[in-house]
Amino acid sequence: SNVLQSLNGSINAVWVGRFLGEAALTATSNANLVLFLILGTVFGIGMAATILVAQSVGARDLPAAKRIVGTSATFFFLVSVVFAVCGWIWVDAILTGLGTPSDALPLARSYLRIIFVAVPMMNLLSFVMTVLRGAGDSRTPFFFMALAVVLDVVLNPLLIRGIGPFPELGIAGSATSTLIGQTVSGIAILIVLYLRKHPLRLAGADLALLRPDPALLRIVVFKGIPMGLQMIVISAAALTVMGIVNSYGSQVAAAYGIPAQLWTYIQMPALAIGAAVSSMAAQNVGAGRWDRIGKVAASGVGFNLVLTGALVALLFVFDRPVLSLFLSNDSAAIDIAAHINRVASWSFILFGITIVLFATVRATGAVMPPLIILIISVLFIRTGFAYFMRSVIGQEALWWSFPAGSIASLVLAAAYYRLGRWRTTHMIEGRPAAGEPPDTGLGVPRQRANLAPETPAS
Repeated sequence: SNVLQSLNGSINAVWVGRFLGEAALTATSNANLVLFLILGTVFGIGMAATILVAQSVGARDLPAAKRIVGTSATFFFLVSVVFAVCGWIWVDAILTGLGTPSDALPLARSYLRIIFVAVPMMNLLSFVMTVLRGAGDSRTPFFFMALAVVLDVVLNPLLIRGIGPFPELGIAGSATSTLIGQTVSGIAILIVLYLRKHPLRLAGADLALLRPDPALLRIVVFKGIPMGLQMIVISAAALTVMGIVNSYGSQVAAAYGIPAQLWTYIQMPALAIGAAVSSMAAQNVGAGRWDRIGKVAASGVGFNLVLTGALVALLFVFDRPVLSLFLSNDSAAIDIAAHINRVASWSFILFGITIVLFATVRATGAVMPPLIILIISVLFIRTGFAYFMRSVIGQEALWWSFPAGSIASLVLAAAYYRLGRWRTTHMIEGRPAAGEPPDTGLGVPRQRANLAPETPAS
């Protein structure tokens, strides 16, 4: 699913860069960073809900899982609507504050306003998929992410260029294709879950669970905010670096935007492995099987080294052919992009290990230490290096800030994993610490349920 989502963004960038040029590519790069910040803000709520659902699944407590889904879904969607409305209203202030180049500003405005309209459905689809993964179902999210990507990729050139019966919308067409793909897929996944009578669906009397439970909402928010802030810290660092890059003009900004797009692929294995590790660790916490958690983390780190390392190696070998997909071969931005990639891309192997370690400790409810580590390593060290070292090594400070931040985050994350008190942390009071028997933490289970989807009688 993560690879498909990144492939979607890259193909869209190819269409925009090829059809509309460097200024349009710079516009989408700036707009997508703003979108990532918004998604990061609500990311924590989804992650907190996912961990709680996974713990309830591990404890075989279906009623608790449904209560978590109902409370989280309502809050998640309402917050998304608020962000969409505020983003639409203040889009000019956001882009101006980011220092978007003047030639890219009108394009970024058109693109981002449509993306803001898509935000509620994007977040709804993301929430449903993360909850399903927390319950152990990764196939359904993959299918509907594929549906969204196919619609987006197919509609992109049609709406940009006005091919056939479609209107010529330019850069707005790229954003409109995203809106259509996410909306269709989000509605479709809900329909399918109800038709399949999925155990976590809310129907009949369960619809009352959409009214937020104040006690449960407090847990989701207070545990989710630090996880969301982790994404905000990463986004804020990216926005800061992008703002500095923008000061060098559209050519350098476009050059930076291309490897930044490719780096999403490099990080995909770590993000996917981290999500799997978090769900598996949370289910084992719910089941009281702490003896398995260290093995889960070690396996995650091993897979990350192999998969992320392989992608970095491929990008080193085939960097120019890949970069040439985004811009014409005679563009000077390609040389700059190739240099940026070689300086920074290898550092994502180290950051991938950090992601896996964070995913492990978060599964127990230890959400503040990873946030503090990210603030130190990404916000202070990475952005500080990029900003203050410019006077010494110029533009190189921007690219070398990535290895500096990744090394710092890995050292601190490994130290906390080995020496920290995360094994005694509870997501909810009553959850078992290491060596304790399992307890749902949400009351005595009323139903020990098989969480596989119901199959109709023949």
